Amino acid sequence: MFDSLQERLGTILNNLTGRGSLSEQDVATALREVRRALIEADVALDVVRSFTDRVREKAVGANLLKSIKPGQMVVKLVHDELVEMLGTEGISIDLNAPSPVVIMMVGLQGSGKTTTSAKIAKRLTEKQNKKVLMASLDTRRPAAQEQLRQLGEQIHVPTLPIIAGQTPVEIAARAVQAAKLGGQDVVILDTAGRTHIDEPLMVEMADIKAKSAPHEILLVADSLTGQDAVNLARSFDERVGITGIILTRMDGDGRGGAALSMRAVTGKPIKAIATGEKMEALEEFHPRRIADRILGMGDIVSLVEKAAETIDQEKAAALAKKMQKGKFDLSDLAEQLKQMKKLGGMGGILGMMPGIGKMKDQIAAAGLDDNLFNRQLAIISSMTKEERANPDLLKHSRKQRIAKGSGTNAADINKLLKMHRQMADMMKMMGGKGKGGLMQKMMGGIGAKLGFGGLGGGLPDLSSMDPKQLEKIQKQTESAGLGNKLPGLGGGTLPGLPSSGTKFPGLPGLPKKH
Repeated sequence: MFDSLQERLGTILNNLTGRGSLSEQDVATALREVRRALIEADVALDVVRSFTDRVREKAVGANLLKSIKPGQMVVKLVHDELVEMLGTEGISIDLNAPSPVVIMMVGLQGSGKTTTSAKIAKRLTEKQNKKVLMASLDTRRPAAQEQLRQLGEQIHVPTLPIIAGQTPVEIAARAVQAAKLGGQDVVILDTAGRTHIDEPLMVEMADIKAKSAPHEILLVADSLTGQDAVNLARSFDERVGITGIILTRMDGDGRGGAALSMRAVTGKPIKAIATGEKMEALEEFHPRRIADRILGMGDIVSLVEKAAETIDQEKAAALAKKMQKGKFDLSDLAEQLKQMKKLGGMGGILGMMPGIGKMKDQIAAAGLDDNLFNRQLAIISSMTKEERANPDLLKHSRKQRIAKGSGTNAADINKLLKMHRQMADMMKMMGGKGKGGLMQKMMGGIGAKLGFGGLGGGLPDLSSMDPKQLEKIQKQTESAGLGNKLPGLGGGTLPGLPSSGTKFPGLPGLPKKH
């Protein structure tokens, strides 16, 4: 997400921050490069022009050029304008209306409306304890209604029974009535799409809107369509009147132009982004955090939130008891690796760490990727229960058997065992000091650095915090020095990287890539 833009802007702005003074010509040259980077990222031209004009207007002032750190001031101006472009504050799906609240999903065919409808239903059911009814209004696409029904079964959310021959408008009216009779809090209407915008589609959307009186009309747009997505948003907003945008396939979009343009063009907030196919892969959109990520400042708050959601507290407590007895076997290591995969894998975790974006090539060269996790899990899975509990049993013949079963070699197994020994020693030292495993220690270290306890040890419920509290935590990460050293894992350098004196979050014993 935003990889190419992050790389380009990072290079441009780093050249400014490394200089003691700046002339107006320096700023103008940098802004030309910023303009080019945004255009290459598929940001709409009028949005790019407006963005650079606003930054230039503020950047050429005498106060900037006379400031102690003019380069950093330019970075701040670019950051603040990015936040402004993306919407200043995150805005959630609004349920503040009499029940049942009607949410109408619109967009082109193939944008992901049906899957996104199910993701929203799952999130509202599990996170907000809402009773949700889903209804497919797509009578054109073969099996569209059946697809939503199957997704409903998967996430345990009811769908409106299918009656052949009904029009989309009739289905919408029946869905609202069924939700009222069934005591549902929310009804989600999954409308039909087209391969392109046409008049019959817009007429149908307007008729459905008139009949169902939706409180939210959410445009689902594929971020990979770039500037076409911007034109789509403008058309739907003019004809139907959207209240928000949900961007799909953000995990596959390295440019991010759609996200940067759509809000600026329509003035409507991006309310969520889909980052994968799984039903859990839907995130609220936080403009300031996204701006931080684009400029390589990390996103610690999102990482802490995600950890709070994904880490199994019961398993963490069980591991804590083992650690207090000085035990940490290969089954425990496998559990920690699985938890890290749930957090988005190595790429997902490191992508939220301040300053890590600049080290992308070196991290890749060190072999710190998700294939490493998969390889290690395959090795552990090929062991017997006794071998996982007692790694000392692993002599030559056993290693040969495990290597064949996991598709690896003896060297990979030896690296894993060395990693386990180092982690076991670390866990033994940390065992009496607190609860939890590797991820708990990592997040606990972050929490302690920011002034609150770690997971299982007093981490506040971030879901109950208001945006200002969350922003305060985000700002504290910079002053806490998390860009230089991540507490809780010994703050070691990333293995396999050149020793530059800069500290990065260390995972002890991860092997170098050969």
